[in-house]
Amino acid sequence: MRERARTQLTVKDVSKAYGDRSVLEDVSLTVRPGERAGVIGDNGSGKSTLLRLIAGAERPDEGGITVRFPGGTGLLPQVLDLDPAATVQDAVDASLVELRELQRRIREAEARLAAASATELAEYGELLHAFEERGGYEADARVDAALHGLGLGRLSRDRPVGSLSGGEQSRLALACVLAAAPELLLLDEPTNHLDREAAHWLEEHLRAHRGTVVAVTHDREFLDRVATTILEVDRDRRTVTRYGDGWTGYRAARAAARRRRAQEHQEWLDELARAEELVAAAGQRLSGTGKDPHQGFGKHRRSHEAKLSGQVRAARQRLERLRREPVPAPPEPLAFRVDLATAAAREADGVLAELDGVAVGERLRVEGLTVKAGERLLVTGPNGAGKSTLLRVLAGDLEPDGGAVRRRARIGYLPQELPAVPSGRPLLSEYAAGRAGPAQEYSAELLALGLFREEDLTVPVAALSAGQRRRLQLARLFCRPADLLVLDEPTNHVTPALVEELEAALAAYPGAVVVVSHDRRFRAAFRAPRLELRAGRPC
Repeated sequence: MRERARTQLTVKDVSKAYGDRSVLEDVSLTVRPGERAGVIGDNGSGKSTLLRLIAGAERPDEGGITVRFPGGTGLLPQVLDLDPAATVQDAVDASLVELRELQRRIREAEARLAAASATELAEYGELLHAFEERGGYEADARVDAALHGLGLGRLSRDRPVGSLSGGEQSRLALACVLAAAPELLLLDEPTNHLDREAAHWLEEHLRAHRGTVVAVTHDREFLDRVATTILEVDRDRRTVTRYGDGWTGYRAARAAARRRRAQEHQEWLDELARAEELVAAAGQRLSGTGKDPHQGFGKHRRSHEAKLSGQVRAARQRLERLRREPVPAPPEPLAFRVDLATAAAREADGVLAELDGVAVGERLRVEGLTVKAGERLLVTGPNGAGKSTLLRVLAGDLEPDGGAVRRRARIGYLPQELPAVPSGRPLLSEYAAGRAGPAQEYSAELLALGLFREEDLTVPVAALSAGQRRRLQLARLFCRPADLLVLDEPTNHVTPALVEELEAALAAYPGAVVVVSHDRRFRAAFRAPRLELRAGRPC
């Protein structure tokens, strides 16, 4: 308990910019000892920057950060820095360098014990205490446990790091950080490249961690099971907001905020209506002052008119202020549009799309696949099995090498990856592309979705963050009727809160949906038959 009380993680008035782009402004927060904080926000909002600042890998432009953890700090960056020429064992040894150094000093001290002075004996005791506190005696066992838990148990320690896949390298880096058992764990997207079993092992490991955890993640299952606190990084305001009670508390706070916005909007509408009635009534009374023979003459009448005129002026000023400072309503729930009155949907068999004997190189072979109106299908399989290829063929984004593809429906397609070369057009122009009339006619429609601010509309797409470009893709889907949605990893680059809105929109959508997703919670909530692909096998 004495050591725990000495720990501290405090961010005070921190600002950070890269060139002309400000990422964080006057951010202050505290993570208490033993907390497990989940950091969420749009891609490009500054989550990884915040983690690097806490780790000391970068310095803030303004403000200060205090990180005091006697048991050490470990960082898992999103972009790995592993030497491809090193072996797996080299990577493990590098992660345990502090413990190995303590071991070396303990051995040297033990060699001098026979003639050690009281001071040297005390130093030897402190070394042993520090080694025990860091779990030095269990370090090698932790390495084995972490490698096994993350699916690398059969990996040869002599194997060069450069020969590993990207996913294996990520899991090796995570295993090394966990094996070092630092008191403060800073993890950037730790569940990337983990299957369900490995992710579950990681969650249990972190729940048992006696220190503090700060993890950047988009994984709602991880947030729900691990995080005790949520830190939301707002890209637009460049701030960080803290929510207690983990993912449940965050969702409750967001729901309460939405109810509050709806109430404030209704209060504004009510006040606006009262002001309009007051102006109309006062104006009628003023116009009627010259028609009432009983009102009197002279000074009394002029005083009455002046009083009424003042009331009318005050009422009009109040009305002008209300109109000048409107309180916007919260965005309506997101909803996909469907036009089930198409010829395909009216047909007796209701078939929207068919694939017959389709082949794409060695990547995909489909003997037969039919999608009918209102049907849902979750496409699963390991990486390289052809899931994205299947969806591209189904959506018409890729022509197969052989076979027949018949589409009898409007198809809305969301690709897995963002365009390699983003458009240089403004956001609003890109949103309205292919639709009749000038782009400005669609600004209200786009803003009503609540995915962008008005000042975003003129920003070139190439200057948007990955999260904003994903929202643009989704916005185009929401506002274009489709009878069949083909969605490839729809949760990529999307905040956890927006994923939940997307799930609600899909649940209410009456059309057909074919989807590929690695998101554990999304897959569990998407009630649909599964089509499992295996590399080299026809489906």
